[in-house]
This record gives sequence, C-alpha cells and structure tokens, in this order.
Amino acid sequence: MKHTGKVWKFGNDVDTDLIIPARYLTTSDPEELAAHCMEDADPGFPQKVRPGDIIVGGKNFGCGSSREHAPIAIKAAGVACVVARSFARIFYRNAFNMGLPILECGAADTFETGQSLSVDLDTGEIVVAETGAAHETTPIPPFMQELVAAGGLMPYIRKKMDATSG
Repeated sequence: MKHTGKVWKFGNDVDTDLIIPARYLTTSDPEELAAHCMEDADPGFPQKVRPGDIIVGGKNFGCGSSREHAPIAIKAAGVACVVARSFARIFYRNAFNMGLPILECGAADTFETGQSLSVDLDTGEIVVAETGAAHETTPIPPFMQELVAAGGLMPYIRKKMDATSG
C-alpha cells in the first residue's frame, strides 16, 4: 500500500494531549475529534489538513496518556499515515488497533512541512518528491497491514469471525 501526501511536521515528544487536547475527550465521535486534532500545536491544522496528508514527528511521538482518541483523531482528520523517528509504545499499539499506519524513520528530522512524501508501507521506502531522496524504513509487517486494511483491530476480528461462522 502506497500513500503520497503533504507533510505536516511536528517536533519531539508530541504527547497525546497535544494530538487531541483533554478538553475534547468528552466525545469519542471521530469527526468531532478530527475537528480539534493538533490544534494546540497548530491552531489551523484541522482546517488545513487534507485527506492523504502525512504527519511527521521526531522522537517519542504519541507519548503521555494511553488514550485511543489520539490515533482516532489523526485518522479521522484524513491523515494517511504518521512517520516519526520513534513512537511511544502505547501510541504505537493504539495506532494499529485503530487502523492508523505508522512508520519509524531515522530521517524523519530531515522532512519539512509542505514537502510531498511517497510512503510505501509494503517496502518501507519513503521518497521526498521535491528532492528524490529515498529513505529505507522497516516495512509494516503483513499482519499489521491487515489490521490497517480492515480499519483496526475490532473490524479485523469481526471480519475473521464472520468468515469462520459463515
């Protein structure tokens, strides 16, 4: 699976409260969460982000509380994937459970807001359109790609249960 989109770059230690501020955790409606995604880091982000865009972070992206609202907000905002130098462990797990593809990339610090990235989840290759620079990452394992393709863990389980009961 390949995604091409505009980069929205954020720094190191982007915590889940920055991704979706706690004041909005009174809902789990994806559209409402998307309307406030990253607004404390970039107040215009919810209005400017477009389907297929890519969030780029530094180290420890998604640290903080273990709220599932964070990857839900990102995914519902239309973000195709998140690329970061590293992810907090609980965010990594929640992202795949919610069907949001993420890739760790040591070169994430070199990407800039506004650039266009082509991200191949099958091979792990990331190419910067403006420069042609290619960066290798560890591809998403097939099982985790199945989770993403199904829309997350719960839809994946439902699909498997339907297949065995039908």
